[in-house]
Amino acid sequence: MLSRFLGFGRRRFDTLSEQEILALAISSEEDDARIYRAYADGLSESFPQSAAMFEAMAKEEDGHRAALIELHRKRFGERIPLIRREHVKGYYERRPDWLVRPLGIAHVRAQAETMERQAQLFYVEAAKRARDASTRKLLGDLAAAEQGHEALAHSLERSHVPAEVRDEEAATERRQFILTYVQPGLAGLMDGSVSTLAPIFAAAFATHDTSQTLLVGLAASIGAGISMGFTEVASDDGKLSGRGSPVKRGITTGLMTTVGGLGHALPYLIPHFWTATTVAAIVVFVELWAIAFVQNRYMETPFWRAAFQVVLGGALVFAAGVLIGNA
Repeated sequence: MLSRFLGFGRRRFDTLSEQEILALAISSEEDDARIYRAYADGLSESFPQSAAMFEAMAKEEDGHRAALIELHRKRFGERIPLIRREHVKGYYERRPDWLVRPLGIAHVRAQAETMERQAQLFYVEAAKRARDASTRKLLGDLAAAEQGHEALAHSLERSHVPAEVRDEEAATERRQFILTYVQPGLAGLMDGSVSTLAPIFAAAFATHDTSQTLLVGLAASIGAGISMGFTEVASDDGKLSGRGSPVKRGITTGLMTTVGGLGHALPYLIPHFWTATTVAAIVVFVELWAIAFVQNRYMETPFWRAAFQVVLGGALVFAAGVLIGNA
């Protein structure tokens, strides 16, 4: 692992022969075509128009690879040396983001453009360092080909993904993000922020002991996070509702529930009771308004209605905790 990180065992580009450079171009074109098809597979269900664009780009890469293989056959024969990106020091690498699901449509389009630009820039710089005239010409031709690929990507995008389709796909991606992360996270934050108010402040006013209140707050926050996380996982597998992975939703809900409770529990690390309680109350105020903001921003709930609901509910729970603690 360390030797790979440091580049030990890799060939320097300036030591490659023209045949090896051509073989490297062939393997790179083949890999890029497979990456584009992986993008197409990952996008086909939610973004069919963009998937068609990447299928077309993969076919173009196949055509370029075939042309390179034919050139190699004419100049060097049938045997193509085995040399890939990872065998050459300083050569650009592809991050395996095509293995991630779900694929982000904006990220994938940007990555495709980056792929073509990286290849072009590499060949341009390599051509500047080449001393042999035929090698310089070969690298220049490859750079021009990659530049043409980038222009092709823009052309295919205009053909397969017009503006109205892009808007529709962006709306679909935003809706999926809200269903998988925002809604579960918001539910967790609300539960953690509001439901733990009563036990934490009841313990605070009953004991006037910050260390005991902190323990109650930690227990309430972590317990609520675990409970909410497992409840979210078990409630819906996401297949029929389209809400996405239950594991992702469960982790999001559990973490945000815990964060919501810890927000007003951690101030009780402060040993002075009234100082800690004042800080905790301020944190509660900020949390409740943050929840109202998220509801307005992502759930399109009118801000003042969201604020009234959240702040009123939180105030009632807070008051209940204080009253019980002083009873």
